[in-house]
Amino acid sequence: MISFELSDEQKLVKDTVASFAADQIEPIMRESDDSENVRQDIISKGWGLGLLGGSIPEEYEGFGEEISALTGVIAIEELAWGDLSTALYLTAPAALALSVLDQGNEEQKKEILPAFTGEEYRPASCALVEPYFNFCPSALKAVAVRDGDEYVLNGKKCLVPLAQESESMIIFAATQPGMGFSSVDAFVVPAAGQGVTVSERERNMGIKALPTYQLELKDRRVPAASRLGGESGSDFLRLLSRSRLALAALAVGMSRRCVEYSRDYSIQRVAFGDPIASRQAIAFMVAEMAIEVDAARLLTWEAAWRCDKGMDFEKDAALAKNYAAEMAMMVCDRGVQIMGGHGYINENPVELWFRNARGFATFEGMVMV
Repeated sequence: MISFELSDEQKLVKDTVASFAADQIEPIMRESDDSENVRQDIISKGWGLGLLGGSIPEEYEGFGEEISALTGVIAIEELAWGDLSTALYLTAPAALALSVLDQGNEEQKKEILPAFTGEEYRPASCALVEPYFNFCPSALKAVAVRDGDEYVLNGKKCLVPLAQESESMIIFAATQPGMGFSSVDAFVVPAAGQGVTVSERERNMGIKALPTYQLELKDRRVPAASRLGGESGSDFLRLLSRSRLALAALAVGMSRRCVEYSRDYSIQRVAFGDPIASRQAIAFMVAEMAIEVDAARLLTWEAAWRCDKGMDFEKDAALAKNYAAEMAMMVCDRGVQIMGGHGYINENPVELWFRNARGFATFEGMVMV
């Protein structure tokens, strides 16, 4: 029997993160977008919540007992409610650390994970997306060729968050091109070094406060020991599916905020003597927006629950991500529509959410993948 009641720990996480998002993140959302920067005091406070450290076991200097995908998506939704850029900034190190925790060998866990359990925020990144119109995660053009005790990496990446700020990152590359998901391996490497060029910061349509960059790898040599999982490698589809859970939760959180704002606006906005919420055309739009957000959340929770139970969840994660990406566009488009002309101006947050929502279709390539 599936229970939709959160555990006491999950309720505490949800309430703590929701309070932080409402008090600290959401009030400076517009400031962050306009300045294209997240204030470092906010990042430090967010890191101080201990969300990542609480997911890393004590044996690796963390203070968690076991990792829970469901608890993770609950926290991520609340962060994204406050601001998508800030949520991505805060969770970027988790993409690397939790991948190592899930797929790394014992030596990699002991070497890498303690760096993410301290009091100071440690930026880290993952490089998956490639700057090609036909990019597909199962057919990467970036390649890794074994040469003795090293791998030689060549290829290009884009939309790499915090690439210039990070000390380490995961680079995904094909070791057996043409073999689908099984051909892709992950390499945990220093972000800088010979053979890697980081571009100037990308200028994106949305999520402006999160720095992203292009990478070019030219004969980038890395130790064979940097291959995630060691000689046996890693399960790329599982890593990808866990990231899809996070993307879906981010979309749900941001879209939920848009629904709440649109609902409140429609109640307060008076036209021809009545709140516009009393018009069925508007009321139905708000209701449909709320339905879609809840549907996306349930898909995400189910996939995360299956992951926690050790069940196959890859298909469920893909469904949740795709549904949530399209849901975010629909919800934010309706939000602009409800505001009318006011929704198109910079002072209104729905235009920011609309720009951010478009990113969900590109974070991992085409939304249909």
